[in-house]
Amino acid sequence: MDLPFDASVPALALACLGALCLGVSKTGFPGLAIVNVLLIAELFGAKNSVGIILPLLIVCDLLVYPLFRRYANWGMVRPLLPVTFVAVVAASLLLDAIDDEAARRIIGLIILLMLVLQLVREFRREFLEHLPDSRLFRWFSCLLIGVSTTLANAAGPVYSVWALVHRLKKEEFLGVGARFFLLVNLFKVPFLGQLDLIHSESLFLNVLLLPALVTGILIGRHFVHLIPQRAFDVLLYGFSALAAIRLLAF
Repeated sequence: MDLPFDASVPALALACLGALCLGVSKTGFPGLAIVNVLLIAELFGAKNSVGIILPLLIVCDLLVYPLFRRYANWGMVRPLLPVTFVAVVAASLLLDAIDDEAARRIIGLIILLMLVLQLVREFRREFLEHLPDSRLFRWFSCLLIGVSTTLANAAGPVYSVWALVHRLKKEEFLGVGARFFLLVNLFKVPFLGQLDLIHSESLFLNVLLLPALVTGILIGRHFVHLIPQRAFDVLLYGFSALAAIRLLAF
């Protein structure tokens, strides 16, 4: 099958590396998903990357959800959905109106914002814990989640900050996130399909990347504890910053 983007062996190898990182991120290091976003955007174009990554995320959600479903319930997820869904629709309209260069810059900005949120979450945790758990804060968080997940598939850090302010336990964080992002990612499918960002060729590429994705999930679940967290985080922050600047500059 002919693909409307580079399907050379080096490109597919790098795409598999991205899928592997995505799998690891779902069960080990959440920030590693940014590497997948950057690699797929660089290889296949910013707008194409949105449609390529979404089915992979849904596969991850379907595999990870059963592992954590007992730690949450749908009542905990329901308040997050209305504003998030509205933000997804609005961001889909924006995605339709922009070209690939603008999409690259927006993805770069979103990644920088996610990086800042990760750093604030790590080094100013006490500040976040004292933010009010208000309706306004929830709406603002859901707005950012809807926009960032639609334009860049990179909403994890926003959700992490919301969960920290909401004082969720680790198990609840995983359980609510598994349910929430499964619904949100499924909701995005018809919009990206209408924009022709999900099609038979992109799904064929997804099939090629599935083994790497599943391998990443297995690695994340069984081996990620062997990697020093601090060293990994420092490298990830630096890589994310440089790659986001590249997306903004070129």
